[in-house]
Amino acid sequence: MNPDLRRLFPVTRNYVYLNHSEVCPLSTRVQDAMSGLIEDVASSGALHEYQWIETYAKVRSAAARLVNAHPHEIAFMRNTSDAISAVANGMDWRVGDNVVSCNVEFPANIYPWMRLKSAYGVDMKMAAEREGRIDSDHLLSLIDNRTRLVALSWVQFASGFRADLAKIGKYCRDRGVIFVVDAIQGLGGLRLDVEADCVDAFAADGHKYLLATEGNAILYISDSIIDRLRPTVLGWMSVEGSLFTHGLDYSLNYREGAQRFESGTLNTVGVYGLGAAIDLFLEVGATKIEEYLIGLSNYLAEGLTSRGYQVVSSRRPGEVSAVLACSHENHAPEQLRELLLSRNIVTSCRLGRLRISPHFYNTREDIDFFLSALPGS
Repeated sequence: MNPDLRRLFPVTRNYVYLNHSEVCPLSTRVQDAMSGLIEDVASSGALHEYQWIETYAKVRSAAARLVNAHPHEIAFMRNTSDAISAVANGMDWRVGDNVVSCNVEFPANIYPWMRLKSAYGVDMKMAAEREGRIDSDHLLSLIDNRTRLVALSWVQFASGFRADLAKIGKYCRDRGVIFVVDAIQGLGGLRLDVEADCVDAFAADGHKYLLATEGNAILYISDSIIDRLRPTVLGWMSVEGSLFTHGLDYSLNYREGAQRFESGTLNTVGVYGLGAAIDLFLEVGATKIEEYLIGLSNYLAEGLTSRGYQVVSSRRPGEVSAVLACSHENHAPEQLRELLLSRNIVTSCRLGRLRISPHFYNTREDIDFFLSALPGS
């Protein structure tokens, strides 16, 4: 990867940062975009509000290009939980319907669906993780004639397992089942094509692999399912027209596509940062980033194995992501994390595993330094 890209990330001056699955550091481009807006508002208030509106449209279009969607299929939400809940709450559920997921999902992609049991009598069926994997055939076998939706993470937060979106999405589409993806651990590090992968909706906050800030998420809703969802949190931004030009006619005419789920004022400074981050991905190229990170992940896995660590993450083709989890019979993951942090190496622990999650500005030298800091048997 181009060394000039690494210089965009000040965190590299102080740390080997391998924790993008938790919270990412910001590039100078993101920092400058957000700081520029803050300075402008501090000096001019809302005088340049038209620029905010232009930026919303620009970032929406950039996000759409990143995933091969249409701009009106993109909405900005507060976080992943907010975005997934918008889908869960927006469907017309019936008693006896069910949702298929798995038993190692991050809670943001479980609780919105669990609530449907008490609210509407909707059941959940969960495929089980085995040896760090979610077998797609097993998951698909849970779908029956009352399954309305499959909710699954693209990359599992505790194992780094990468789901076969295209296979699952095609199976769902052929049966009229909605496919909702929690993309937060993959988007920015892996290439997503919502058309080729048959994804009906996805959610991803900006603060992990998108290299932006917390509190600003992308919600994608395909045109193919938009009429099957209804907004349940409404505000003045949910409808067509402008309060300032059309007056108070109170016509409940929803905005086009996913934008109807934006109920009110956006996190403008967050959108500015997200736009700068996405522009960087588009500049480098999603395919190039994915290829680099898969290679780095394989290099990391080989190094861990050679040092006596068990790699939990699947190494099967198509199931590898930038996120890797490992364990060691003689070293607790929490102790490893603290030891590494004492060497200015940042990792995390999830479900009794040490989790390592580099991004495209990390190098093999970073991985070598990490490996050299690990205790042996």
